[in-house]
Amino acid sequence: MPDVVTDIEKLYPAHVERYRKLYEDVLSSCNSDGMEGFVISSGTVKTAFLDDHPYPFKTNPHFKSWLPVIDNDQSFLVIKPGQRPLLLFHQPRDYWHQSPDDPQGFWVDQFEIRTVAMLDDALTAMGNTASLIFIGEENDLAQAWGFGQINPEHILNAVHYERAYKTDYEIACLQLANDQAVRGHRAAESAFRTHQSEFDIQHAYLGTIRHREHQTPYSSIVALNEHCAVLHYQHYDLSPPPEIHSMLIDAGANYNGYAADVTRTYAFKDDEFQALIDSLDEQQRALVGDISIGVSYVELHRQMHLRLANLLREFRFVDMTPESMVELGLTFTFLPHGLGHFLGLQTHDVGGHQATPGGHQQPPPEAWPALRLTRPIEDRQVFTIEPGLYFIPMLLNELKQSEHASSVNWPRVEEFIPYGGIRIEDNVAIIDESPFNLTRHAFETLGP
Repeated sequence: MPDVVTDIEKLYPAHVERYRKLYEDVLSSCNSDGMEGFVISSGTVKTAFLDDHPYPFKTNPHFKSWLPVIDNDQSFLVIKPGQRPLLLFHQPRDYWHQSPDDPQGFWVDQFEIRTVAMLDDALTAMGNTASLIFIGEENDLAQAWGFGQINPEHILNAVHYERAYKTDYEIACLQLANDQAVRGHRAAESAFRTHQSEFDIQHAYLGTIRHREHQTPYSSIVALNEHCAVLHYQHYDLSPPPEIHSMLIDAGANYNGYAADVTRTYAFKDDEFQALIDSLDEQQRALVGDISIGVSYVELHRQMHLRLANLLREFRFVDMTPESMVELGLTFTFLPHGLGHFLGLQTHDVGGHQATPGGHQQPPPEAWPALRLTRPIEDRQVFTIEPGLYFIPMLLNELKQSEHASSVNWPRVEEFIPYGGIRIEDNVAIIDESPFNLTRHAFETLGP
């Protein structure tokens, strides 16, 4: 398969046209009670309780689905059928902070743009708000301004469902985000090899991708040794442990508002843990190779557990047939999270459980409640594939108390507890009905 085209300037007009048509179709098909268009808010900066310091700003994903403005609060998009989208771009009169520069770049020609200094200026420019649907977090403001509808569920369901199908521009942004993330992962591995701390590895990563911490799509997981067994490990030790065994880094990057979500695991020595990483990596690649149009993601998740069961038997952790391990739930002890999730404007992108545009949900199976994606695989989707194998003391203790404890080689398991665990995560796009691994492509093409 050829490389992903990443000429975003050429791809962007078709992207805007797709979203314009999507919103027009949603407006006409969702029984919108005479509504004539939409106002989409970029979001509002929030101040910490009893303080004058703001929390990091996160743009409304519905706003940044239209344009790559991801750091400007109190801006609004006005979308009306048959009219050019209107951007009300917030430029406050403020000598305490630097005001945003005038809008510029490849995207500006697609919009009518007016700068507004105050919220009242934006309200005046919107016109008759009673005939408009508001999409954003500022419910009180939207009510005060008299919008006809505010975040109607049927509208959001329809848009969320369609966001699963990415435009060429979106796939290009996701590839470029993966390119950034992979550069950071290489820097992080180098820091790990020189015995640096979690804190220092994280800053090596951020310095390479040129992001401040709040600009990443999610907080990086940088875990050494037994910390690798904490699925969402949230700290950065300032000093390295006396002896380093392993590192798990789950860290992404942002490009024009689109998220990369990449995980790699490393052994400090070429030991049995490295062999286990290599074997899981082989299974992860095979899972990506199993992807085909129409296959349920739930079935792919089940295949992952069968592959994991084979590894548990091969490495002498559990003496049981792979099929029995999955049926009896033993593999859950070693892999309690889902295979992956949709990826796009959000790290865990919306619509993963939606069965229809109307909002009907297909929940995950009872045995795998953490699975975030249950839809069948279709063209233009982008999702993660992230199998893992963990030695989590809490879950292992529960297994030790169960009727299946005798099937586990406990001395063997305990040898691996100091390593924590393994996760390998790639971002996969379905292009022309075939899987294209955005993450592996970045690792293979960016050089050492």
